[in-house]
Amino acid sequence: MPDTEQRERYWDTRIGTDGRWRVDRATGHAGPPPGADLAAMRSGLGRPAGEAWAVWAFCVSEIDERLARQDLMSAQQRAEHAALALYGLHQQSQATPMHKAGVRPGQALRALRASGKFSEQAVDRRVDAAATAARPEALHIHLRGLITQLRTVALPLDYNALLDDLRDFEHPDGRSRVRRRWGRDYYGWKPGAAKA
Repeated sequence: MPDTEQRERYWDTRIGTDGRWRVDRATGHAGPPPGADLAAMRSGLGRPAGEAWAVWAFCVSEIDERLARQDLMSAQQRAEHAALALYGLHQQSQATPMHKAGVRPGQALRALRASGKFSEQAVDRRVDAAATAARPEALHIHLRGLITQLRTVALPLDYNALLDDLRDFEHPDGRSRVRRRWGRDYYGWKPGAAKA
């Protein structure tokens, strides 16, 4: 199997660096992914990595043979499974791309809070529950609700950044880094900004 860096992730094959739909070579059509692809990805929601057969077709992470012999999945594979499932949920019924390079998860959630569609306190509670989750599986559950809200107001996020955060969250020291990133982005910290 080719190295992950050599194969594009699903959302990158569909959305160009300019944030617009790419033209599908097979159909000559530019637009949202086929509904069947998104439904296949959503079949992974709430299921452990590797158990939703349809999601495998969209995975590009290399299989760690040492773990595979033990019937285990790598942190990268678990993160990729979760990111694909969440992308399938987010992009569902959306005419515009829900993956946008450079919009980190904390920034997208901050935009959700500012959207006015949901109370700021309710969004704060959901984001707090996600950021303080003790286990990756709990984070995935909380993200499912937040992604549904992002979809409601058509706010995109960078799924490559989310995938990286999900992978980092698999490790205790990585959880701390993810929480710091999300906190800075969600609360709008800017370098050099001092409070009186």
